[in-house]
Amino acid sequence: MEAKLKHLDFIQTIISRMAQNSFLIKGWAITLVSALFALASNGSNQKFISVAAFPIVFFWILDSYYLYQERIYREVYDHARVQENSDLSLNTKQYVGFVKFLKAACSSTIILFYVAMSTTMLIVKYWI
Repeated sequence: MEAKLKHLDFIQTIISRMAQNSFLIKGWAITLVSALFALASNGSNQKFISVAAFPIVFFWILDSYYLYQERIYREVYDHARVQENSDLSLNTKQYVGFVKFLKAACSSTIILFYVAMSTTMLIVKYWI
């Protein structure tokens, strides 16, 4: 039983690390896009606003990947939780899939954040 609890604790640590990475990615996305907006606002070059689209897409994909991994390890946790004799495995092969990645990329928390950033970029580019 002690080994099972240690295994569950290890999986929970992985899940927490993925959530922390997702949080850090959002912070970096805001920082980088804000810096590009600041460069464009100084009148140096309005193309910096258009360049902001690339980090938005890149961070969207990266953030989606961490959410996807977090969800996979939640499934591993649920599987390990109900097992009588846990093999202490972290094998995720049976839980992966491109459709699951797309679901993570289109989750409400991801969509709201990155669509808001994209909308802000478009407003700044075309109306300000």
